[in-house]
Amino acid sequence: MALSKIDPTSLSSWASLDKKFKAECDNHISSFFEESDRLEKFTISWKDFYLDFSKNRLSSSSFKLLIDLCGETDLKNNIEKYFNGSVINETEKRAVLHTSLRSSEIKNPNLKKEINDTLDKIISISDEINNGNKLGYTGKKITDVVNIGIGGSHLGPEMITEALSYYSHGVNPHFVSNIDPDFTSKLLEKLDPETTIFIIVSKTFTTIETLENAKKIRKWFIDKANVESIKDHFIAVSNNTEAPKEFGILSNNVLSIPEWVGGRFSLWGSVGLIISIVIGSKNFKEFLKGAESMDLHFRNSPFEKNIPVILALISIWYNNFFKCETEAVLPYNQFLGKLPDYLQQASMESNGKSIDRSGNKITYETGSIIWGSTGTNAQHAFFQLMHQGTKIIPSDFIAFKKSLYGDKAQHDILTSNFLAQTNALMMGKISSGSENHKNIDGNKPSNSIVINKLSPSNLGALISMYENKIFTIGSILNIYSYDQWGVELGKSIAKDIIKGKQDNLDQSTIKISEILKK
Repeated sequence: MALSKIDPTSLSSWASLDKKFKAECDNHISSFFEESDRLEKFTISWKDFYLDFSKNRLSSSSFKLLIDLCGETDLKNNIEKYFNGSVINETEKRAVLHTSLRSSEIKNPNLKKEINDTLDKIISISDEINNGNKLGYTGKKITDVVNIGIGGSHLGPEMITEALSYYSHGVNPHFVSNIDPDFTSKLLEKLDPETTIFIIVSKTFTTIETLENAKKIRKWFIDKANVESIKDHFIAVSNNTEAPKEFGILSNNVLSIPEWVGGRFSLWGSVGLIISIVIGSKNFKEFLKGAESMDLHFRNSPFEKNIPVILALISIWYNNFFKCETEAVLPYNQFLGKLPDYLQQASMESNGKSIDRSGNKITYETGSIIWGSTGTNAQHAFFQLMHQGTKIIPSDFIAFKKSLYGDKAQHDILTSNFLAQTNALMMGKISSGSENHKNIDGNKPSNSIVINKLSPSNLGALISMYENKIFTIGSILNIYSYDQWGVELGKSIAKDIIKGKQDNLDQSTIKISEILKK
């Protein structure tokens, strides 16, 4: 069963939203607080999460129309198809079941066995390394692990290991993704082959960036150690069983990636091996449980109290009616510094589409541009534009109630900035007299997400929240969120250029190619 194929702009709720927008678009956010029970209607408390979306240019009546849009686009049925294994990635003829990697309620026995077998292997490898049972070829304890992958095989694991570095068991993570040889060479200078494990992550074991980096590292390892010891230091995450064997990797050191898991959503399974090694298998399982709890909230909660659904509706509201092109993600925690980059790929590779599920050219807006940085660093960088610039930039502010290390005094300074910025964006400040250069109009929207503590469970829930938001946007906007043909085009052209083919290149690209070769 496929997802519904409904043009959202053809619906009565969309027409009503357009009418409402034209009537209310110039209203100040503060005026909406005159509505009765706004804070009750525009906040959600769920487990360790508190979402306040009251500081938006959105009235209660417009919000109700957005909820109606969910019904008219058959969102509830689409959510069930997402979770039950229907082939919702129609262009690649695949189910989308990365949520199963973190589910404890799998009914299909074959699927359950496949997932549990991989999880057991992840736990076994990470426990052996952390317990000192898996040693390097000279008998030394493993101190470093290098993940060689790109895109979804890199951004998620790197973001998670940094975000949860407080929970590290002592093994240092490193990531090689870009094919830039200088970066790889510099990293290798710092590593000891006797105490380093390398994980090559490529579903096909043919990704050019990953394979070239892996070959370079393999040569370095053989020069420093010996070819026989590759079996003790290299692991492959791939569906290609023959190529890793030729590389020198033992079959029991190869973990598969199911076909129904897209790269950017693969960190919950075998691609997350480095996460389990760094934070330990117990914390990795807590990470999965947290994600599952958000999945259950998303699947079972009414739309008006459903965190991922509401965040998706707000994005659609600004992108399609206010014509806001970008959204900022602003975590007030330095450990989450790579979260905007991760969400950039997860969202923009998913919903950057211009053809709908019926094969028609789209006439409305689909994916937003995602960007951001950490508070308070961002306050001293681009917040000037957010406050006084001409653009409306909807923003997610993320804060934690508790400091991991218990420094309450400095943590209070951090959260006071978090509070001040959302207030200032909404309220602004008008100066009197001739100092109109100090005028700040306010009326800039934001969501506030407050989480009890940065923990494996809560981070799992946060990532799951954004994944389910991405699905909801794609579902309502009638696009396929789980293919990436635009990415594939660039890959194929690059392969032709490497082979010296110029048949389909434009004159400018040919000229630049000649300059690069000189």
